[in-house]
Amino acid sequence: MEELGWVLLLPILILLGLYLGEKIRVRKLRRDLSYINDKLQALAAPDRVIGRERLLVVTGEPELRELLRSLNLLLERAAQSASDYLHTEQAMRGMLANVSHDLKTPLTVVMGYAEVLDRSPELSEAERRTMLSQVYRKTVEVHERINAFFDLSKLESGDYDLPLSPVDAAELCRQRILGYFDLLADRGVEVDIRLPEQPVWIYANAEALDRILDNLLSNAIRYGADGQYLGLHLNRSDHQVVIDVIDRGQGIPSSEQLRVFERMYTLEDSRNRGFQGSGLGLAIVKRLTERLGGTVSLTSEPGVRTTFQLVFPLSTYSPPGFDHGNQT
Repeated sequence: MEELGWVLLLPILILLGLYLGEKIRVRKLRRDLSYINDKLQALAAPDRVIGRERLLVVTGEPELRELLRSLNLLLERAAQSASDYLHTEQAMRGMLANVSHDLKTPLTVVMGYAEVLDRSPELSEAERRTMLSQVYRKTVEVHERINAFFDLSKLESGDYDLPLSPVDAAELCRQRILGYFDLLADRGVEVDIRLPEQPVWIYANAEALDRILDNLLSNAIRYGADGQYLGLHLNRSDHQVVIDVIDRGQGIPSSEQLRVFERMYTLEDSRNRGFQGSGLGLAIVKRLTERLGGTVSLTSEPGVRTTFQLVFPLSTYSPPGFDHGNQT
């Protein structure tokens, strides 16, 4: 009878143990879920700034571990989005302040000349023409800066139409540098042009590439003129085209070279260093180059040599009757 009693009691004890174990497991699961719920509610508070928050729960439940992994991934992304938003907001405030400064300066000049012209009837015709010339020049400057600002905004938003077609990069470089010939000659700048006579085709947008070259050349002339040298070189290989714009001016310190294509850097940091005028030129160069499937980079040894290098894929296009293999 005693053995029979143990036989009957043993299943009851096993069931009781299983029941108590399950009850403990369910209780811990409820605590874990309550912790997760409270933590998420706290993070969802309107005034809560999401940092590098994590849901830390030690559990043997595979489903709960998977849920925690997914929630922590969402929290990480939310934190990154919050950080990006804060950085963008700060950048936009700085950008608007700097653009306002860039526009305020020429507009103040325009207003000053306009007031003098309006209140000074005794001015000679020559004086009036001189002032009107200054007003026009500053108005053009404002117009160019506003256009550059909106063009950069459109490029960054992707709302900038760039139809692509075969473009002779060598000929476009040749035409662009010729546009600066008189200015360079007047300043006594040595011009080193190394462009192949044969066409070098890339798949690009002629207007965009022209603007890229114009920005780089005007940048080199403006800030590298003290070196009395300007180089424009184009080299092609079997797969790519490399365009170098070179000057020997004041250059850019190595500590700052990685940032010169950033919009906020060029708008703010370089203002006191004289690397950019409106602060948008190099940022536009970078965005346009990337849209054309190319890359742009900078190497600079201040006072010795500064090179902005463009690299584009070589196009296999050849016009009718042109032997692509005879290019040098």
